[in-house]
Amino acid sequence: MSNIVAIVGRPNVGKSTLFNRLTQTRQAIVDEIAGTTRDRQYGKAEWTGHEFSVIDTGGWVLNSDDIFEEEINKQVRIAIEEADVILFLVDVMHGTTDLDQQVASMLRRGEKPVVLVSNKADNFDLHAQSAEFYALGLGDPYNISAINGSGTGELLDFVVSKFTKKAEENLETDIPRIAVVGRPNAGKSSLINAFIGEERNIVTDIAGTTRDSIYTLYDKFGLKFYLVDTAGIRKKGKVNEDLEYYSVIRAIRTIENSDVCILMLDATRGIESQDMNIFSLIQKNKKGMVIVVNKWDLVEDKNPQVIRTFEYAIRERTAPLTDVPVIFASALTKQRIFKILETAKEVYEARKKKIATHQLNEVLLPIIEHTPPPMQKGKVVKIKYITQLPNTAVPSFVFFCNLPQWVKEPYKRFLENQLRKHWKLTGTPINVYMREK
Repeated sequence: MSNIVAIVGRPNVGKSTLFNRLTQTRQAIVDEIAGTTRDRQYGKAEWTGHEFSVIDTGGWVLNSDDIFEEEINKQVRIAIEEADVILFLVDVMHGTTDLDQQVASMLRRGEKPVVLVSNKADNFDLHAQSAEFYALGLGDPYNISAINGSGTGELLDFVVSKFTKKAEENLETDIPRIAVVGRPNAGKSSLINAFIGEERNIVTDIAGTTRDSIYTLYDKFGLKFYLVDTAGIRKKGKVNEDLEYYSVIRAIRTIENSDVCILMLDATRGIESQDMNIFSLIQKNKKGMVIVVNKWDLVEDKNPQVIRTFEYAIRERTAPLTDVPVIFASALTKQRIFKILETAKEVYEARKKKIATHQLNEVLLPIIEHTPPPMQKGKVVKIKYITQLPNTAVPSFVFFCNLPQWVKEPYKRFLENQLRKHWKLTGTPINVYMREK
């Protein structure tokens, strides 16, 4: 088990900036608007040979008009419970506030090591102002500037000295990444909370609740992978604020970095044009895919004919790629949620599948001989040999023939369907290349 460092404090003291500085990423969205971070977010950091996890949290607020206040505070408490060391961030420019006093009071009652961090001390003149933070009763403040990195070295030296756990020698890096994507309010965060059995991500009825892409390690029932919750992707014309724009960009980047995408549809709304845009985005990036029709518990008529009609409508819209698993589930009632994970694992394994050259030729050459490529301008195309390319992101096959330029898309799709049929390559994209022998 690696050590965990949680960053807590009131809104707008620079927690996400420090998180990005420690993890050397731009994983957390940073904005001057208070309340930008909502869910707790995880990242990896390393200092003097110590590798540890860092948790970014939302700003602690009491008695505000923010509808997310209670949920954000709940996420902060969970982060404090998980952490081995807590960084309590305050703002040297604004001094001590009532909210700082409330957070300090909560931390003093706990048993975890707390490091008081005075942020935004961009020059030495501001260091003297941090003396007022002694009143919080949490020891010496460490003066830093998260935005330019000054003081963070001394801070990290002190933080790692507080670690009690020994880091694992062999950290796993080759863990599949499964991204949960879809329109706003399709139930993405609810599904991940249902998977892991805790309220990891904030869930409300308001579209756009999730902003960052939240990584969660799932390790249960023989399945191990990262689950990634993303912001809802809506049409460009409906993205009104900068924060939402960055959230959507981050969600798209998460699709690019994932292995398998779980595309969430809302059963009460059916498959809409924006769902198809996200479907196309997943296809364009050559990612494995599982389609989940969520909120199935809200559908009154659940007879087999309704399911068949719904599935037919999905496959008609996603044609010619119809070999995608479709699961009817409910994140709220946990109906068929384990089937989603099992299917995602099968899609990931299909993505990594290697097929021996002799098997490809033994199975496909007789089929090709029986159904050869159509003649083009009197030219007869003869496919002689088939092999799978090594070390590719998705299964890629080369068909060697005499006239590759005369093999058109419909016949390539026929070959792709034969590959899917005989080697169970469900849910994963396939590349088919024609090359001259």
